[in-house]
Amino acid sequence: MNLVKVMDVQEEEYIYPGTRMCAGCAMALIYRFALKALGPKTILTVPASCLTVLHGMQGFCTTKVSVLHTPFATTGASASGIVASLEEKGLNNEICVVAFAGDGGTVDIGIQALSGAAERGTDFIYACYDNEAYMNTGVQRSGATPQGAHTTTTPGGKMKPKKNMLKIMEAHGIAYVATANGSYPIDIYEKFKKARTMIGTKYIHILSPCPPGWGYDPKETIKIGRLAVETGFWPLYEIINGKFNLSRESKKYLDPSKRKPIIDYLGAQKRFKGISDEDIEDYKTYINNLWDEIKKRIDH
Repeated sequence: MNLVKVMDVQEEEYIYPGTRMCAGCAMALIYRFALKALGPKTILTVPASCLTVLHGMQGFCTTKVSVLHTPFATTGASASGIVASLEEKGLNNEICVVAFAGDGGTVDIGIQALSGAAERGTDFIYACYDNEAYMNTGVQRSGATPQGAHTTTTPGGKMKPKKNMLKIMEAHGIAYVATANGSYPIDIYEKFKKARTMIGTKYIHILSPCPPGWGYDPKETIKIGRLAVETGFWPLYEIINGKFNLSRESKKYLDPSKRKPIIDYLGAQKRFKGISDEDIEDYKTYINNLWDEIKKRIDH
């Protein structure tokens, strides 16, 4: 696929103005560019999450595409049902089915239905926008909350690293696995465009900075997301039928000297206030090990 430029992005908007999202919400930007890439022939299914806030109160919807709201645990099952219905009607090659869920509804409550759909090879895209806690219900810890982060249920900082959903999904042998980041909308656009053309289960895991949950000024959202990439904490890549490809925005960080110190990222967020020196050293080790693994995959 040719590299997408800003002028290549579809001009039409699929989200109406005036949503109820928080100021500086990265998920709103993620959703905007994902829908531009997917186009009008798309059906979405969404569990309880911040995204239901964007869609609005019962009887209203802020998107130009059809959206089915489903219980927290059933996003993968809901998408599977929509796909089966389209197949019965002979519309499955025309209409794209997309599940869009937060980290709580993906790595915790929804993982069973997602795993079942992936094991069956159901033809849909599953996108997780990861703001690293249950933000819509009061910033409770999720399996995706990173080590040392303060939440209302981990007031002393979470003791364990985040669950590695990318490895879990890759282990299912699905067609496409990718990371993305709300601060890199063109990369998001490219990856959804690519996933839409592929057959089988596709999984995109997107870091979604959250001003109230992470504790930073809403105007800093893009900066915070970019720091996650620039420090090496959140590499951007895709795995296509088992083949690893490091995205161009992350390639220079194969060189450790090009990465910014991880404290630049952690220190910019109140949720890491008081993080221990031991946790910071654990982050350095985690990042080095992560990139050593990436380098091995590229070299092979």
